[in-house]
Amino acid sequence: MTEADLERRRALVGLEQPDIARLSAIGPLITDNAEKIAASFFNYLSRIDEASELFRRRDWLDEAKRLKIEHVRAMGLGEYSATYLGQRVRLAQLYTRAGITVQTFLAAFHHLVQSIDAEILSNRERPAQDAIHDVMTFNKLAFFDITIMVEVMIAERERTIALQQEAIRELSTPVLQVRDRLLILPIIGVLDSQRAKQLTESLLHAIRTTRAKMAVMDITGVAAVDSKVANHLMQTVAAARLMGAKVIITGLSADVAQALVALGVDLGPLNTVGDLQGGLEEAEAQLGYKVVLNGSPVSPAYAQ
Repeated sequence: MTEADLERRRALVGLEQPDIARLSAIGPLITDNAEKIAASFFNYLSRIDEASELFRRRDWLDEAKRLKIEHVRAMGLGEYSATYLGQRVRLAQLYTRAGITVQTFLAAFHHLVQSIDAEILSNRERPAQDAIHDVMTFNKLAFFDITIMVEVMIAERERTIALQQEAIRELSTPVLQVRDRLLILPIIGVLDSQRAKQLTESLLHAIRTTRAKMAVMDITGVAAVDSKVANHLMQTVAAARLMGAKVIITGLSADVAQALVALGVDLGPLNTVGDLQGGLEEAEAQLGYKVVLNGSPVSPAYAQ
């Protein structure tokens, strides 16, 4: 984040130079009580079920306490630069890793702000009217912190969701090696354009890494195929052929077959077999394999 971004954030909450000077003046009230204020924050947090994971992990809790004390002390130093922002980012990332939600964080942060407000108002060395202005100024800094930390927590959550979705996509299009040079792709569920593209990438990668010559794509569990997905399948077959592998498609349901015909898809390049077992037998035959029962005589052609 650039200095211009920081300036924009400070302007959004009205944190101006006179406010920073006022915060520096009351800084010792905050920095000298940082450990007590942080302890109150974690005592409050410990009573919230959603924060239990943080308290189960000793290493996370120790790190969070260290960062929180550092956080509170920095609030009273009057330096709200990129270094200050970095401290908030690290703390927000740790909260997210510990499963603390934005709602839980906001509740605990509100408690922390109340604790610091109380310290400021208890200062007998400043007139009451000044102390009220001190509290209002400090609350600007509190909102400055909230905007940073909530943004980081939401971004971290979205990143985690994206990684999970990617993992689910990979699991939903598995490419399995049945035997040497033979792959199988069982497909179950909705086959949309995104998943069809993922399937193509997974298959081509597996063909290259396993040096496969045959691949059986079973779509028994696919209820419907539209024109875009059909074209993806055709392109997958063509791309596999360019890499030296043949694709057999099995499990075409009557509805899917009728839909492909109705869509006017050229089925000429497709090698289809009724079911998965038939597809595997066809692929094994083309690779030169023959399955025999134990004890059965072996044909001289397969004896070597």
